[in-house]
Amino acid sequence: MGQLKIKDKSQREGYREGESIALLRYARISPLKARLILNEIIGKDVGEALYLLKVLPKKGARIVENVLKSAIANAEQKGLDLDRLYVKKAVADRGPMFRKWLPRAHGRATMLRKRLSHITIVLAERQEGQED
Repeated sequence: MGQLKIKDKSQREGYREGESIALLRYARISPLKARLILNEIIGKDVGEALYLLKVLPKKGARIVENVLKSAIANAEQKGLDLDRLYVKKAVADRGPMFRKWLPRAHGRATMLRKRLSHITIVLAERQEGQED
């Protein structure tokens, strides 16, 4: 993997005007389980998404909730209107994998795969008259 060629922050994904981004790397949850939760909050207002993550009875909901709170704090730092924010994009990419060996019968071993993921949430301001 080489370095990112784009030096100007405004041209990078998620660094557009009126957007806020939060990234959690090496989250101790499989990307498949994280995507199940992220698909529930895409397109929703941040208040509604936070409420939904509070009531979901999954471990991944706590992890995604913290990333969403971080994105909201980033938006507040940028001076965005918090009442008009919505979840524009939420992605869980595959991270590295821990490989452990579990002893089995007859001297055999089975590999356990502990999957990690990189979670990205992008918030944007909803424009006047825009409904998703």
